[in-house]
Amino acid sequence: MLRTPSTDGLRFAFGTLTVLPVRLTRWDRGAARGGMLCAPLAGLVVGVAAAAVGLVLLFLGAGSLLAAVATAAVPAVLTRGLHLDGLADTADGLGSGKPAEDALRIMKQSDIGPFGVITLVLVLLAQVAALTQAYDASWARGALAAVVSAAAARVALTLAARAGVPAARPEGLGAAVAGVVPARRAVGAVVAVAAAGAAAGAFLGPYDAARTALAVLCAVAVAELLLQHCVRRFGGVTGDVFGGVAETAATTALVVLVLG
Repeated sequence: MLRTPSTDGLRFAFGTLTVLPVRLTRWDRGAARGGMLCAPLAGLVVGVAAAAVGLVLLFLGAGSLLAAVATAAVPAVLTRGLHLDGLADTADGLGSGKPAEDALRIMKQSDIGPFGVITLVLVLLAQVAALTQAYDASWARGALAAVVSAAAARVALTLAARAGVPAARPEGLGAAVAGVVPARRAVGAVVAVAAAGAAAGAFLGPYDAARTALAVLCAVAVAELLLQHCVRRFGGVTGDVFGGVAETAATTALVVLVLG
């Protein structure tokens, strides 16, 4: 099996998962495999940018709530709202109660229905509330939460792109990345992100190390529940489902990080 050059994987990850000016040199299964394995690195960059904006506002005298809002806004900006849009469309598809073909058609429509609106509002409120609590604890915990949640969101994408998870449609980003990552390597990516999170949390203490690793694992587990439900409901994954998986993982990680 030919291995994808790391530069192609990085270009695919940053070119498809962020708005950063990265030119895609390849658009094939090999590049997609490398890109989805590199997705946590794209999440790391997004998370660091979000944390940086939040910290700048804190140091300029803004309160934790404003810093939290800005921190939650940065990932949306750096992805053109792609994941949030996917979350809303997935909620509309699931909430419609219609057969898979009709639900997929609803998800492709450009407007957002009531299920999507409600889901977006609740998810963003949960993210802002959790980030506010983290910043209230300390600027370091707020920054850690921003970075860890972004990385957890993207490693959930890596796991969702593992072999055996089918695409619901023959076209689109979902079809391009569905099933491209060997399951063992996807699990390895989750373990690596959880270990890196624990190492970062260790600077705040042993309890934070354990809680950060747990946050990553819980994020992936809850995202996996959504993924499996979507596969049963739609017959596979779509780009919208990937977006929903990412936002679900990010929100779960933030909530776990402020518990206890």
